[in-house]
Amino acid sequence: MKGLLACAMLAAMTSAAMTTAATAQVSDDVVRIGVLTDLSSWGRDNSGPGSVEAAKMAVEEFGPTVLGKPIEVISADHQMKTDVGVQIVRGWFDNGKVDAVVDIPNSGIAIAVHNMVRERSKIALLSGPGASSLTDELCSPNTVHFTYDTYALSKVTASAVIKEGGKSWYSITADYAFGQQLEKDATRFINEMGGKVLGGVKHPTNTADFSSFALQAQSSKSDVVAFANAGQDTDNAIKQSGEFGLVQGGQKLVGLLMFDTDVHAIGLKAAQGTYMTTASYWNMDEATRAWSKKFYERTKVMPTMIQTGVYGSVLHYLKAIKAAGTDESAKVMAKMRELPIEDIFVHGGKLREDGRVIRDMYLAKVKTPEQSKEPWDYLDIVKTVKGEDAFRPVSESKCPLLKK
Repeated sequence: MKGLLACAMLAAMTSAAMTTAATAQVSDDVVRIGVLTDLSSWGRDNSGPGSVEAAKMAVEEFGPTVLGKPIEVISADHQMKTDVGVQIVRGWFDNGKVDAVVDIPNSGIAIAVHNMVRERSKIALLSGPGASSLTDELCSPNTVHFTYDTYALSKVTASAVIKEGGKSWYSITADYAFGQQLEKDATRFINEMGGKVLGGVKHPTNTADFSSFALQAQSSKSDVVAFANAGQDTDNAIKQSGEFGLVQGGQKLVGLLMFDTDVHAIGLKAAQGTYMTTASYWNMDEATRAWSKKFYERTKVMPTMIQTGVYGSVLHYLKAIKAAGTDESAKVMAKMRELPIEDIFVHGGKLREDGRVIRDMYLAKVKTPEQSKEPWDYLDIVKTVKGEDAFRPVSESKCPLLKK
């Protein structure tokens, strides 16, 4: 009797294993992740090679395989050009057997790829772009906007600066999709909180000379000069504003999108006192310090929130494939929404139906040289803002996916 029972149990276990193997499906017998990033232009330091390494670190943490199939990470440089980015992704989908596209710093390129991903039933894991329209009127069931957006950056930063007396604002804005959206979102929150926008000026990307823009901001006599740009544009704008004495003249500088690497490039002397909002910081706790040390050993810089977002989005994607038993996009996206988001930098995050990841954001202020105690000790975390308070609420959304 015992022998018969053992045989029956063995048969049941074998049958269950065969059923699991039969339902576990990975297209082309490999999960291939394409990191589309900036390897050669003005956003390189904030994403670029660091984003590629972050994706690889996520794979290493998860394991070399998922559902018994290998995981591959490939990368390409979109050069901050929409036509180049679209061509790369089209080739990845048509010939490269890529399942998910990751990062994409540059909102214009991200919007174009986001539309292509929906048409091809692939997945976009966006960490680099900031345009909040990606999860608002342009929302897609195939996109994950993992790290930050212009809505959260503007709301968290503007509210803090206005409470400190920064009532009148002047903006220096990059003249492309991200900069325009960031300025628009910031203007809304400034007005709602009782502030006033005195004016602004737009500049082309990859600008070296900000002297005329800095002088216009200075002559506005605004309480606050806000920089709605990114990468080397932000670095140059803040450096040159410091050289023209804006801070000494009593104006506050606000980086509506800044990273640790920007502070590193600008230097604490020029950047001190600047407000910024971030989704992560390397020096938060023992776990973030340990992960960041490994990242530093590979890249020689501390990670930005874009790079930690690439790591987190790839890790969550792989967990979802495992849970779904397939890499089929619709089923994986369903699992990504179902599973809580947990990694070194995100705790208790969740993916909303519009593609927006709801996660805590942090208001930070750049330290003075005297306050910094070690290399890359640049930020004082002033306040933690819950994701529900930082990102666009469902009640304000134009996304039809939230109306179901």
